[in-house]
Amino acid sequence: MNEITEIRDYHFAGDLGAYQTWWQDALPVIGAHMEIIGVWVDSGEPPRISGSSPMELPLGSANVTWMIRWPDMEAREQGWAALGEDPAWIECADRHPGFDDYLHMSVRFCTPVMAVS
Repeated sequence: MNEITEIRDYHFAGDLGAYQTWWQDALPVIGAHMEIIGVWVDSGEPPRISGSSPMELPLGSANVTWMIRWPDMEAREQGWAALGEDPAWIECADRHPGFDDYLHMSVRFCTPVMAVS
C-alpha cells in the first residue's frame, strides 16, 4: 500500500467566516468519500517566509489548507469521482460561499516519512 496525503492550498478571496460555516455542513458530506485529516484557515498572523531563495508570492500565502489521507492514488481518484456524483455534495456545493473566490489552488501529494502519534 502506498499511502499518500493530499495537501490542498487555496487562496480564497471570499468571506472566511462564511467559508468556515459552510465547512460545518460540508464536512460530513465530503468526509463520507475521503478521510479528511483537517481543514485550516489563516489565523491572521503574518507568514514567515525564508530560505536561500525565497519566492515572491503575488497573492501572498494560501489562506485555506486542508489535508486528506488516502491509501493510494487509485483510491483518491475513486473518492473524488464518487463525491462529484453524490447528490448531497451537489446540494452542498450550491451553498458554497463563492467558488469564484478561489484565486489560486494547488494540490500536492506527500508520502509519510515516519508515523507520529
